Amino acid sequence: MEALLRLSGRELDDLFRRSDAGARPDGRAEGLFLLAPGTPGAPVLAGLLGLAWRGKNFDAGSGTMVNRVLPVGIEAVKARVREEPSRLDRKPCHVLDYSRTSLIAGGVRDEIREVAPGLYLGLVYWMGLRVGRFALCLTRATDKR
Repeated sequence: MEALLRLSGRELDDLFRRSDAGARPDGRAEGLFLLAPGTPGAPVLAGLLGLAWRGKNFDAGSGTMVNRVLPVGIEAVKARVREEPSRLDRKPCHVLDYSRTSLIAGGVRDEIREVAPGLYLGLVYWMGLRVGRFALCLTRATDKR
């Protein structure tokens, strides 16, 4: 997952475009912010932001996801998960939709695609504008702890 930090923003976008939606995630996924990708500061920024956001827990059966935040991994900020066209290229992706599940993140839409087995690249949209990227790595399909 850390290898994605070495790619530029353009390379990450190209990887997203080349990838399929992949399997619907299920279980615990470790997260990594991809801010200033391809720069020497990217690992430092990812480490700092990793103190606030740890990853996501997916429940494929219910079509939901909840973020894990703070160093202890408290569950907060739920989203619905569904497949639909990406805003980037109109190809299928998994959308994490917060519009009906969170007052805090109601304007956020995450889009993810599986770029390698169990590894997902995500795009973050806020109020329709793309504002960031992240990576998720499933740790175990059914472990949500």
